Amino acid sequence: MSISAITSTPVVVRWAPEAKPAEHVCYVIPPHITKKLYDAGHHHCELDHMHRDARKNLAMHHDFTIWSGYNQPQVISVYDSHHREQARGTLLTTNKPYPANKDLEAGEAYDGAKNTYDFYSNILGRKSVDNKNYGLKSFVHYGVGYNNAFWDGQEMVYGDGDGKVFDRFTKSIDVIGHELTHGVTQYTANFIYQDQPGALNESMSDCMGSTIKQYVNKQTAAQADWLIGQGLLKTGESLRSMKAPGTAYNNSLLGKDPQPAKMSGYVHTTDDEGGVHINSGIPNHAFYLFATQLGGNTWDKAAKVWYASLQHSKSKDQFKDFANATINQTLTQFKAGSAEETAIRSAWKTTEVLL
Repeated sequence: MSISAITSTPVVVRWAPEAKPAEHVCYVIPPHITKKLYDAGHHHCELDHMHRDARKNLAMHHDFTIWSGYNQPQVISVYDSHHREQARGTLLTTNKPYPANKDLEAGEAYDGAKNTYDFYSNILGRKSVDNKNYGLKSFVHYGVGYNNAFWDGQEMVYGDGDGKVFDRFTKSIDVIGHELTHGVTQYTANFIYQDQPGALNESMSDCMGSTIKQYVNKQTAAQADWLIGQGLLKTGESLRSMKAPGTAYNNSLLGKDPQPAKMSGYVHTTDDEGGVHINSGIPNHAFYLFATQLGGNTWDKAAKVWYASLQHSKSKDQFKDFANATINQTLTQFKAGSAEETAIRSAWKTTEVLL
């Protein structure tokens, strides 16, 4: 059965009405991976393709009534969806860690959201995704064996994984930080989810997701693995490598990681909104080069430059626009002729964004 066959008729997908200004749903597993899995007979990916098809064709029917009782101004809360295909369910905890021995996924979802909140608050001075203490709601046990996690404009939703290809999606702190950072981008630059702005959207999430993992693990830039979703794949591989884009995985099931590290490898495609999960490898690599050349903790300098640049970016900015923004912010935070300026210019030159 082909993917086109399962998505040829409109499907009713129930989730939160998308919050303005975002007009997209951001998944951690890109479509080129789920397509390969479905074609290989892993039909737990069917629901994921229904979601994507519904979103692209505006065939989603939002059921606003299911959201009564979910809009309290809580900071961090976790709900159990009870394996239904809806981001709704039983409240498990609010502003209090949840015992992992009672529900591992719920405990990890809470800890991941709390660590992400603390990173933005303590390091970047931002209170939640909107800087106004927006309530971070997480829904675990979404669907049956659902092979993805997503930020839908209002909250986080986690599948448990099928246990064959993917482990539970609450497992990786960088994945949680990645998805919640989509919320930060939504309330700042609001990069459109297409082509280079969309790749910048995905890259910002990877950059902050990796930094949050380093912050939680107390790792310097030199000690970090610079991998996104390490261990999420049951093969032991990761989803993306910021150090060496294109090397995160290479196996008979998924094929080879298609991410480029330089503009000369930029992938022109109509899939995945213009390859937003693929071409994000280029600004990802620039961030890695900048952080490692500076040394020390990534969150002390590199992440602050990237965050300030996000705040000074516009929704349709291209790679060159964002590169210039990072140079301007580096000069603002440090000084002309500094080691920081040398590092940022070198990073964008190496990735061929600014020559």
